[in-house]
Amino acid sequence: MPTWSLLPRPQPGPATTAPTPGTPTFYLLVGATLGISAYLLTTTLFTLTTTTLVNPKRPQSQPPLNPTDTIPNTIPSPLLTHLPHLTPVQIASLPYPPDILPGGRSVPTPYGSIRVYEWGPPDAADKVLLIHGISTPCVALGALAHELVERGGCRVMVFDLFGRGYSDTPQGAGVEHDGRLYTTQILMVLASSPLAWTGDEGFHLVGYSFGGGLAVGFGRFFARMVRSVVVVAGSGLIRGGRHVGWRSRVLYSRGWLPEGVVRWFVRRRLMPKSGKGKGKGKGTGDGKGGRVVTETTMAAEVVDITRGPDDDDDGDDEGGEKLAGRHENSDASGGQSFDNAVLFPGRPQLTVSSVMEWQLRNHQGFIPAFVSSIRYAPIYDQQEDWLALGKMLAERRERPDTPGLRGGKLLLVLGASDPVIVKEELLHDATAVLGEDGFEAVVLDAGHELVMTKSEEVAAVLVNFWGKLRVEVHSEGDL
Repeated sequence: MPTWSLLPRPQPGPATTAPTPGTPTFYLLVGATLGISAYLLTTTLFTLTTTTLVNPKRPQSQPPLNPTDTIPNTIPSPLLTHLPHLTPVQIASLPYPPDILPGGRSVPTPYGSIRVYEWGPPDAADKVLLIHGISTPCVALGALAHELVERGGCRVMVFDLFGRGYSDTPQGAGVEHDGRLYTTQILMVLASSPLAWTGDEGFHLVGYSFGGGLAVGFGRFFARMVRSVVVVAGSGLIRGGRHVGWRSRVLYSRGWLPEGVVRWFVRRRLMPKSGKGKGKGKGTGDGKGGRVVTETTMAAEVVDITRGPDDDDDGDDEGGEKLAGRHENSDASGGQSFDNAVLFPGRPQLTVSSVMEWQLRNHQGFIPAFVSSIRYAPIYDQQEDWLALGKMLAERRERPDTPGLRGGKLLLVLGASDPVIVKEELLHDATAVLGEDGFEAVVLDAGHELVMTKSEEVAAVLVNFWGKLRVEVHSEGDL
């Protein structure tokens, strides 16, 4: 920072007189003063602008909408940044309206607000907590949750992970979107219910995709609390050395590129290209752009979906062509039939692609959460978590009276044509860490989005599995 001591100083001696206008000394002092003033003004404006960009805050003129306003180091969700600017009619027409699921509530926490939905019979025999994937918010599990309530008479609870949907994004020093953060979030969600979800065998835990790895990590540390763990097309045992391309390694490795550059590239890779529908989403962020985005589009950032289990390790594009041929009729291909699939009857605007585009355009914390999750969350090579859970499952098989993890088995639900979670690899690796008796596997004719496109079938598999657990417990109690 320049200081005034750098300017010419009056020499000691007889009293000096002020420079006369028009003299060289006068112009020198005027020029130096103006130059330094301009520098200080530019520096101040740059600092203020940078601070505003790095720490975006809701304008002070808006009324506070939830306690997140007083929590530092959080990026607010669209509940604060987007919805206040819309009319009730516009909010109702969003791809993900905040009241789309029953029993909605916003839960204030030290990490920001969490959006939670809970419904079903209060006295249900089975309570079920569902965890969504790395990108699509919990609305993607809405159809499955409804099926569990209607078909199985369950009490269900779903929530938006931090940085997704209507949940805020914690950030700052020491805050990474890893298993510890999301385990803490699960506990806060459970504590927010007016009913008792904790205690021995309080609920079934169902994790889809990214949520599957989180479910295993939670079950490892809170085995007594969980009645069963279900992993649907779940991460955790993805072979990072095989299914992570070099581009993703460079882009998501911390320290190789400035963080702002990384987030810009990721947003650019994920954001739909404006096409025929250009401009339709500017007013409300309704997600009606050109090229669509699917769950598999997002998953392609996590794994190299162009390679199957039998492809060579040369990493060329031929594997992508072979994979496209194998899955061209699958929902996992992101084809036209899946992209336009309606997630809820009577809600034609609620498609997977429209929800994702709306989130990309309107949740400022999504990209930071997405990038941090890929870096630190339990996605790749988590044998340690699965081995630890496997030991607890084995203990329950030997001592059935031990609370939690009934039957000593984990349920895996897989898609036969899923290019993200390769069933052959997962079944092999799950056997290695859990043992042949440590899990039951069901393979459905579906791709990675099976919880959305095959919600009735998935619900039937879950209800049947839980029914067998009840029968086994009763039979053992009679012996």
